[in-house]
Amino acid sequence: MARKRILVVGAGFGGLYAAMNLRRALDLGYRVTVVNPENFMQYQPFLPEVASGTIDPRAVVVPLRRVLRRCEVVIGEVERVDHDARSARARLADGSTTELAYDIVVLAPGSWARVLPIPGLAEHGVGFKTVQEAIWLRNRVLSRLDVAAETDDPARRRAALTFVFVGGGYAGVEALGELEDLARDALASYPDVPASEMRWVLVEAAGAILPELGADLASYATEILRERGIEVLLNTRLASAEGGRIELSDGQSFDADTLVWTAGVKPSPLAAESGLPVDESGRIRTDAYLRVEALEDAWAAGDAAAVPDAWTGGPMPPTAQHGMRQGKALARNLVATLEGRRPEPFDYRGIGSVCSLGRYKGVAMILGIRLRGFAAWFAHRTYHLYAMPTLTRKAKIAADWTVALLFPRDLAQLGSLQNPREPFERAAGSTGPG
Repeated sequence: MARKRILVVGAGFGGLYAAMNLRRALDLGYRVTVVNPENFMQYQPFLPEVASGTIDPRAVVVPLRRVLRRCEVVIGEVERVDHDARSARARLADGSTTELAYDIVVLAPGSWARVLPIPGLAEHGVGFKTVQEAIWLRNRVLSRLDVAAETDDPARRRAALTFVFVGGGYAGVEALGELEDLARDALASYPDVPASEMRWVLVEAAGAILPELGADLASYATEILRERGIEVLLNTRLASAEGGRIELSDGQSFDADTLVWTAGVKPSPLAAESGLPVDESGRIRTDAYLRVEALEDAWAAGDAAAVPDAWTGGPMPPTAQHGMRQGKALARNLVATLEGRRPEPFDYRGIGSVCSLGRYKGVAMILGIRLRGFAAWFAHRTYHLYAMPTLTRKAKIAADWTVALLFPRDLAQLGSLQNPREPFERAAGSTGPG
């Protein structure tokens, strides 16, 4: 007789920590299957340092087969869940599809970038949610310095040296801060490109950046960025990016080679498209025990779950610290249910927020205590190093930080990562002798 299956959809913070803590379910005779588009979990808070080259990309990804040794790992994306039939359709890495039968489902499909229908955005913008995007942005910034150094066209030079970030939340501010540091360090190798010619622009539709940190810390962060020559445009929206021409709601218009979109996220549409109970934003409705409302044998956690927050009365925010703890609590409650015990309500009040503004600069609110400058930057690194899964990854990151303190920043541009077959294809198409 086949063992009953617990299907975990997604291996972000919620899904990974749920699967890691379902050991007791395995002991009870269940098998745990984890479906994820990649064979790793990526620690997104460290992506800005990946982009700046401070941390090696491999140090911020956790191989699923290594940490989930007793689980079955399926590389693919769940496209639809038919909970009445207890079945999920998944598209595998080779493009084929398969049906995965299950007895219990844990939904943690995460979130997607919230992209608005702005002309030219899809063609010229790039997000900042994956390791691949972080590596691409690093290569992009360094390659634009090369373009600026080599061109004699003033307009081409201005466009190459203009970097626009849309969205003043944690992702946008941290990515901009780290990449501006990278570019400023790199300019030491470009004597014909003065720092004054670079233009870094942060576009935020609201009246302040980093609203979660409060008005005083948000103002401090804005001041620090502006002191570095970064333009922080509040109450401003991106109107168009057609042809690489940036049009803003305040009337400004200029060319920019680099456009980074970090204006929020939205929950994965999986639940809504599968007819599961969701709230007005598309997040899966759960009770305080992380069970999907009105469904048996269905649980949810992470960015795509609207878990009730007893402290605010609304859903919990989609943050790494909440997703991690939700995954652990979900596993405990699921196992308790299997063993006939009463589950416990998930009640967590966030410890606060930390944000890096680049090297040695940051803002933070931890347990009600406001930090700024070096103290906040150190708290940011300390917390995320603690939260990083596995001792191996913690050691790799600490080693990278040590190297960065002792030696100059690595400015190698690995542009071929975007199209690794190009040199071979060019050689194969050559008609020359030999």
